[in-house]
This record gives sequence, structure tokens and C-alpha cells, in this order.
Amino acid sequence: MKRNALLALSVVFALSACTPKVEVALANEPININLNVKIQHEIYIRVDKQLDELFSDSSGLF
Repeated sequence: MKRNALLALSVVFALSACTPKVEVALANEPININLNVKIQHEIYIRVDKQLDELFSDSSGLF
């Protein structure tokens, strides 16, 4: 009986020693992300001839 209890106890200790351990730790330095991004855009404005006349200097609107 004592032998079985001792064997069971040793098995429990052996299995508990083999359990994986996961740690989450913060980095000591801040994380830097360098992005080399080239943004190119072109804007095309097409003004209708009637709108062009409406906003012209001679219309007196402004």
C-alpha cells in the first residue's frame, strides 16, 4: 500500500514538473514600424461651360 502511494506521488510530481509554462512579457523598447509609402494622386476637375460662365468675373456672383 505504501509502495503504491509512493509510486503515485512520484508520478504526480514527475508530471507536474513537465507542464509547459507560457509567459507574456512586454518589450523593453518601443516597437518601431518604418513604412516607405509613396502616395501619388492626381485630381482632374472638369468644369462645365455653363458653370464656368456662372463663376466668371463678369457674372457679378462674387
